[in-house]
Amino acid sequence: MTRTIVITGGGSGIGRATAFEAARRGWAVGVLDRDGESAERAAAEARRVGARRVWSAAADVTGERELIDAFGAASTALGPVDGVIASAGIEVNAPLTQMPLDTWRCVLDVNLTGAFLTVRTAAQALRDAGRPGSLVCVSSPSAFVGFAGGSNSAYGASKGGISAFVRAAAIDLAPHGIRVNAVVPGATDTPMLYFGLDGDALEAERARLRDAAARQIPLGRMADPAEIARAAAWLLSDDASYVTGSHLVCDGGLMAKSANDF
Repeated sequence: MTRTIVITGGGSGIGRATAFEAARRGWAVGVLDRDGESAERAAAEARRVGARRVWSAAADVTGERELIDAFGAASTALGPVDGVIASAGIEVNAPLTQMPLDTWRCVLDVNLTGAFLTVRTAAQALRDAGRPGSLVCVSSPSAFVGFAGGSNSAYGASKGGISAFVRAAAIDLAPHGIRVNAVVPGATDTPMLYFGLDGDALEAERARLRDAAARQIPLGRMADPAEIARAAAWLLSDDASYVTGSHLVCDGGLMAKSANDF
């Protein structure tokens, strides 16, 4: 079955890769991103690789009215939306005792409240139209385990909230035929990992993360965003028609491995 999907955070990283995966399946694709130019570029590439129809817009997931208007415009441009990937997110790290309150609030506002507003907006439209659908949020291993390096309280709390929200939302929306799930990527080679770095600093960090992945992840490498995109697309598809309130973990075996080596 073809789908009409909207992706938040679709201008880069996992969201962008999911737009391309959806396009290769011949789905109609709407790309939302705070950076409108990135969204437009991703939509153009999605058209090139086979999307049935494409549309893009600049939108901030923390803006309630902005999201409602964006989903309305997407439905006008693409047809009724029946799938969503809520992938917009940020990561700002600091030791707990040094975490500014404004930073904590910003991370939770974008990651958790943004996912809530995205899912609620899409679910209201689906319910009002009497249509089934599939909504996918992006969680993280940090929803389930603490990162050994620490300094991850805000991001971990936001992703833990997403995972709890997915389970609760799935129960609320099941009577309407709307499925809600989460994909859980491990270390994925996306711009978020290298935010604020360029030149020699960027290359040094890439080398450090490749080495850490080889030592710590059972599969011995970071994920390509396209691998996470395929998992997210499966959750959107009819192949996952009896899956709701669940987490599809794509972390190279990271959470299966004990940190203790004795």
